[in-house]
Amino acid sequence: MGRPVILGNGALTVGLDEDGLIHDFYYPYVGLDNLTTARSLAHKIGISIDGDFSWLDDESWEHKVDFSVEALTSTVVHSSKRLKLQLTFTDFVDTQFNVLCRQVRIQNETDTERTVRLFFHQVFEISRAGRGDTALYVPDGPYLLDYKGRCSLLIYSRMADGTAFDQFSVGSYGVEGKEGTWRDAEDGELSGNAVEHGGVDSVLANSFTLGSRQTAAIEYWVVAADSQYSAEKVHEQLLKSGLKSRLEKTQTWWKQWLKPATASLKDMSVRDRNAIAKSLMVIKAHTDRRGGIIASCDSSIYNYGRDYYSYVWPRDGAYAMWPLIRLGYTEEPKRFFEFFRDIMNPEGYMMHKYQPDKAIGSTWHPLVHGKHSELAIQEDETAIILFMLKEFYDESSDTEFVSNLYETMIQPMANFIAGYRDTQTELPHASYDLWEEKFLTNTYTTALTHRALLDAADFAEAFQYPDDAVKWRDIAAVIADNTAVFVDPERGYFRKGFLVQDDGSLEFDNTLDVSSAYGAMMYATKPFDPSAIRATFDGIEKLLLGKTPVGGSPRYEHDTYFASEPPHMGNPWFVTTLWLAQYYVQTKRQDEARKLVDWTLDHALPSGVLSEQLTPTKGVPTSVTPLVWSHAELINTLLDLYS
Repeated sequence: MGRPVILGNGALTVGLDEDGLIHDFYYPYVGLDNLTTARSLAHKIGISIDGDFSWLDDESWEHKVDFSVEALTSTVVHSSKRLKLQLTFTDFVDTQFNVLCRQVRIQNETDTERTVRLFFHQVFEISRAGRGDTALYVPDGPYLLDYKGRCSLLIYSRMADGTAFDQFSVGSYGVEGKEGTWRDAEDGELSGNAVEHGGVDSVLANSFTLGSRQTAAIEYWVVAADSQYSAEKVHEQLLKSGLKSRLEKTQTWWKQWLKPATASLKDMSVRDRNAIAKSLMVIKAHTDRRGGIIASCDSSIYNYGRDYYSYVWPRDGAYAMWPLIRLGYTEEPKRFFEFFRDIMNPEGYMMHKYQPDKAIGSTWHPLVHGKHSELAIQEDETAIILFMLKEFYDESSDTEFVSNLYETMIQPMANFIAGYRDTQTELPHASYDLWEEKFLTNTYTTALTHRALLDAADFAEAFQYPDDAVKWRDIAAVIADNTAVFVDPERGYFRKGFLVQDDGSLEFDNTLDVSSAYGAMMYATKPFDPSAIRATFDGIEKLLLGKTPVGGSPRYEHDTYFASEPPHMGNPWFVTTLWLAQYYVQTKRQDEARKLVDWTLDHALPSGVLSEQLTPTKGVPTSVTPLVWSHAELINTLLDLYS
């Protein structure tokens, strides 16, 4: 189950699942500490109508989950024909305070008066082991408090007239054979237990009467802070202001943030304009205030995988920055580049991936390949930072900012790229490819490193480092002179790459890979021969594009990542499909590009969110949903199409 809605403010990030329930709750970094037990249980919502109890994730309920095109606020509608009831949630993360806010409207769809009790369940896991947390009832609030160390979560709900919740209970969750306090709600009454520690959860409830066809309103919030005192200060402000004014302020903030894009998109169709607005907000929701951009907040992959996607990959982050740079945003790119300046290895390269707090992330790249010690890196992730910095410089003309990065980032990165080459081939030394799988001298990586060296040389000339400029241009020229090896003479397509063997021979990987053609087209058209680029894209059209019932293109031939249907070449990815659309735009085939954009929009979730990939026959999202990179490529493709 993916996340059709991601809400956030750069410090507090909340993911809603396809039932509209809270499934991920990250604080204080975007994507670092997930304070829910999401892999086992969402935060449930229950309702008792005249003694008839139901959880909203029961099969009797229908759900519509969406978010606005004007602000990062969601609307979730829960409807039950059996109970003749409709609940509408308006959710948002406040842009000023670290608080999740929910406005709830409960509509009685009968002509009779009804007694109602609405239950809000919370199951936080602040400590990583799910032990040592405390949940308690604070009568002076009143509110519930869940805390551990320097993380305090204050939970509260009230009716429209200001009446606070009238029932509560806290208890054990996932320990000593206990399923959780949420079970206490199923008889329609909460026990009022006031404290528990260890693995904990909690429930609070609001009781009220609904007249014929009447609507009731409830406000609910969760404040995240570093102490109970800090949480209370925010809580007091919310009590005074109410959520209506906080929603208005949040909507105003988002409309202002979207302004640079709004001015650029006025000539687009409504569908395309809305897709870009939503995609921009998905990117922003995954962007930490301290500069990192994670690949996805969707923790559901942890249920069947070894890890999350909530890391800062230099590759994903740079591609996410590209549309923001093109649309004139400056704050996010600056923090992004400062983030990588701070974490760059002193030798000038980027590691595989990082945490949002700038610590190194997990990896599956070994430090040994064969009998040789090797760096566990993807060289393209170093090169793309230089390339994207040049894009930012060309767009913003911010000489002061970029020049201050010359000696701290540009120079060491370019020197590393210039030196990380094999003497035999004079091409980049092997590293892991952009798909994080194969160790080889990769076509895509070579194209990108060539471009990065030229961009670095441009910086050197602009900032008066002529010796650097000459050195890097000379090495870029050497790389350009040796690219013929990347063409498979038998098929005429670009290879994925090659690996130099101990005896000096080259072991070729002739796999047809969309990234090979895209890298050559986007970063190094002249060195890689336009005719070979065309031939490779022709091969992709012939062998990869549209070869599954659902359409789209896999990354490469026989892609097995998340593959569940072996007869197909692989699952279609939005990124690679949109890369083909960008090629069509460059070659003046707008109608074909338009078809792939429409295919992308048609296969988004109803909320407009894009996954990483789809199953090849049913078109069901698989892996993570959303994937920030997918949204970035959608924006870039639409900008290309309209330009």
